[in-house]
Amino acid sequence: MSNEMRIGEVAAQAGVNVQTLRYYERRGLLEEPERRPSGYRTYAPEVVRLVLFIKKAQDLGFTLKEIAELLQLRESRPRNGARVRGLAETKIYEIDERVRQLRAIRKALTILVASCTCQGATLECPILEALDNEGARRTDKSRV
Repeated sequence: MSNEMRIGEVAAQAGVNVQTLRYYERRGLLEEPERRPSGYRTYAPEVVRLVLFIKKAQDLGFTLKEIAELLQLRESRPRNGARVRGLAETKIYEIDERVRQLRAIRKALTILVASCTCQGATLECPILEALDNEGARRTDKSRV
Protein backbone atom coordinates (compact mmCIF):
# COMPACT_ATOMS: atom_id res chain seq x y z
CA MET A 1 0.00 0.00 0.00
CA SER A 2 1.39 3.36 -0.98
CA ASN A 3 -0.03 5.27 1.98
CA GLU A 4 1.76 3.14 4.57
CA MET A 5 4.67 4.75 6.34
CA ARG A 6 7.65 3.25 8.07
CA ILE A 7 8.58 4.27 11.59
CA GLY A 8 11.42 6.54 10.46
CA GLU A 9 9.11 8.43 8.12
CA VAL A 10 6.53 8.98 10.86
CA ALA A 11 9.23 10.11 13.28
CA ALA A 12 10.71 12.55 10.78
CA GLN A 13 7.36 14.08 9.82
CA ALA A 14 6.30 14.41 13.45
CA GLY A 15 9.66 15.82 14.55
CA VAL A 16 10.38 13.09 17.10
CA ASN A 17 12.77 10.19 17.21
CA VAL A 18 11.92 6.54 16.64
CA GLN A 19 12.35 5.74 20.35
CA THR A 20 9.64 8.28 21.16
CA LEU A 21 7.18 6.45 18.93
CA ARG A 22 8.05 3.13 20.53
CA TYR A 23 7.65 4.69 23.98
CA TYR A 24 4.23 6.07 23.07
CA GLU A 25 3.26 2.59 21.90
CA ARG A 26 4.39 1.02 25.19
CA ARG A 27 2.41 3.66 27.11
CA GLY A 28 -0.70 2.91 25.05
CA LEU A 29 -0.87 6.34 23.40
CA LEU A 30 -0.32 4.80 19.97
CA GLU A 31 -1.63 1.47 18.82
CA GLU A 32 0.87 -1.24 17.98
CA PRO A 33 1.46 -0.92 14.25
CA GLU A 34 1.02 -3.73 11.81
CA ARG A 35 4.16 -5.37 10.53
CA ARG A 36 5.11 -6.30 7.03
CA PRO A 37 6.40 -9.81 6.37
CA SER A 38 9.87 -8.22 6.46
CA GLY A 39 9.21 -7.22 10.11
CA TYR A 40 9.03 -3.49 9.41
CA ARG A 41 6.37 -1.55 11.28
CA THR A 42 3.87 0.18 9.04
CA TYR A 43 1.86 3.18 10.08
CA ALA A 44 -1.09 5.01 8.62
CA PRO A 45 -0.40 8.66 7.77
CA GLU A 46 -2.87 9.76 10.50
CA VAL A 47 -0.33 8.66 13.12
CA VAL A 48 1.76 11.76 12.34
CA ARG A 49 -1.19 13.96 13.31
CA LEU A 50 -1.73 11.92 16.48
CA VAL A 51 1.93 12.28 17.49
CA LEU A 52 1.74 16.03 16.85
CA PHE A 53 -1.36 16.16 19.10
CA ILE A 54 0.57 14.34 21.86
CA LYS A 55 3.57 16.65 21.54
CA LYS A 56 1.40 19.79 21.61
CA ALA A 57 -0.39 18.52 24.72
CA GLN A 58 2.98 17.85 26.36
CA ASP A 59 4.10 21.38 25.44
CA LEU A 60 1.03 22.65 27.30
CA GLY A 61 2.09 20.74 30.41
CA PHE A 62 -0.17 17.70 30.23
CA THR A 63 1.27 14.45 31.55
CA LEU A 64 1.17 11.30 29.45
CA LYS A 65 -1.58 9.96 31.70
CA GLU A 66 -3.63 13.11 31.09
CA ILE A 67 -2.87 12.91 27.38
CA ALA A 68 -4.20 9.34 27.30
CA GLU A 69 -7.48 10.68 28.66
CA LEU A 70 -7.47 13.54 26.15
CA LEU A 71 -6.95 11.02 23.36
CA GLN A 72 -9.93 9.01 24.57
CA LEU A 73 -12.04 12.17 24.72
CA ARG A 74 -10.80 13.12 21.23
CA GLU A 75 -12.09 9.82 19.82
CA SER A 76 -15.40 9.70 21.69
CA ARG A 77 -18.60 10.79 19.99
CA PRO A 78 -20.25 12.89 21.14
CA ARG A 79 -17.28 14.60 22.70
CA ASN A 80 -17.40 15.50 26.37
CA GLY A 81 -16.36 19.13 26.07
CA ALA A 82 -17.01 19.77 29.75
CA ARG A 83 -14.48 17.09 30.72
CA VAL A 84 -11.88 18.47 28.30
CA ARG A 85 -12.43 21.97 29.69
CA GLY A 86 -12.12 20.62 33.23
CA LEU A 87 -8.78 19.01 32.42
CA ALA A 88 -7.54 22.28 30.91
CA GLU A 89 -8.75 24.30 33.91
CA THR A 90 -7.02 21.89 36.29
CA LYS A 91 -3.82 22.28 34.28
CA ILE A 92 -4.09 26.08 34.51
CA TYR A 93 -4.46 25.80 38.29
CA GLU A 94 -1.39 23.52 38.49
CA ILE A 95 0.64 25.94 36.36
CA ASP A 96 -0.43 28.89 38.53
CA GLU A 97 0.60 26.95 41.63
CA ARG A 98 3.97 26.10 40.12
CA VAL A 99 4.50 29.78 39.18
CA ARG A 100 3.77 30.73 42.81
CA GLN A 101 6.32 28.18 44.00
CA LEU A 102 8.93 29.42 41.52
CA ARG A 103 8.38 33.02 42.63
CA ALA A 104 8.93 31.99 46.25
CA ILE A 105 12.12 30.16 45.28
CA ARG A 106 13.29 33.19 43.29
CA LYS A 107 12.61 35.50 46.24
CA ALA A 108 14.56 33.25 48.62
CA LEU A 109 17.50 33.06 46.21
CA THR A 110 17.44 36.82 45.68
CA ILE A 111 17.70 37.36 49.44
CA LEU A 112 20.60 34.88 49.65
CA VAL A 113 22.45 36.53 46.76
CA ALA A 114 21.92 39.98 48.31
CA SER A 115 23.43 38.72 51.58
CA CYS A 116 26.55 37.50 49.79
CA THR A 117 29.38 39.99 49.79
CA CYS A 118 31.99 37.43 48.81
CA GLN A 119 34.62 38.67 46.40
CA GLY A 120 36.84 35.88 45.09
CA ALA A 121 38.03 32.97 47.25
CA THR A 122 36.94 33.05 50.88
CA LEU A 123 36.39 30.64 53.72
CA GLU A 124 32.89 31.88 54.42
CA CYS A 125 29.93 31.95 52.07
CA PRO A 126 26.53 33.08 53.37
CA ILE A 127 24.71 31.21 50.59
CA LEU A 128 26.38 27.87 51.39
CA GLU A 129 25.94 28.48 55.12
CA ALA A 130 22.24 29.21 54.67
CA LEU A 131 21.83 26.01 52.69
CA ASP A 132 23.76 24.03 55.30
CA ASN A 133 21.71 25.56 58.13
CA GLU A 134 18.43 24.83 56.32
CA GLY A 135 19.53 21.26 55.70
CA ALA A 136 20.49 20.86 59.36
CA ARG A 137 17.08 22.17 60.49
CA ARG A 138 15.24 19.73 58.23
CA THR A 139 17.39 16.83 59.38
CA ASP A 140 16.72 17.70 63.04
CA LYS A 141 12.95 17.90 62.41
CA SER A 142 12.92 14.50 60.68
CA ARG A 143 14.48 12.88 63.74
CA VAL A 144 11.61 13.91 65.99
